[in-house]
Amino acid sequence: MKCPFCDYADTKVIDSRPTSEGQAVRRRRICENCGKRFTTYEKVEEISFMVVKKDGSRELFDRSKVRNGIVNACKKRPVSTEQIENIVDDIERGLNNMMEKEISSTVIGEVILDNLKQLDEVAYVRFASVYRQFDDVSTFVREIDKLSGKSRQ
Repeated sequence: MKCPFCDYADTKVIDSRPTSEGQAVRRRRICENCGKRFTTYEKVEEISFMVVKKDGSRELFDRSKVRNGIVNACKKRPVSTEQIENIVDDIERGLNNMMEKEISSTVIGEVILDNLKQLDEVAYVRFASVYRQFDDVSTFVREIDKLSGKSRQ
């Protein structure tokens, strides 16, 4: 493993343990050149699937796009990086468990919205406004009314 600080090729594992979910192994490493420590994660590589976009084009699923969308929705909200990573892990795991070779971007967007609704309502509305392409204020109001109606039940 290459050192992220000095690019030296040899690093040494000083601690190794499973993550709390058991889905990955966390390794603490030390660079034998500069002496700095860093963490790596090892996990089983999932079988990739294609995302079918609204225009009919297809592209490989990209976990970072899901993470970036969630991070943008959660900006300046009391949501930790760990919570975001957990949601991204859950979404990716759920999509892989569908065992489909192609999944619609619409399905992925709705799964993200379901997770954000449980995490943070403001982040949910932010993501929904971009994902569902709200045109005006009344669309925002309708979505917020739906959300607040559900939370009162």
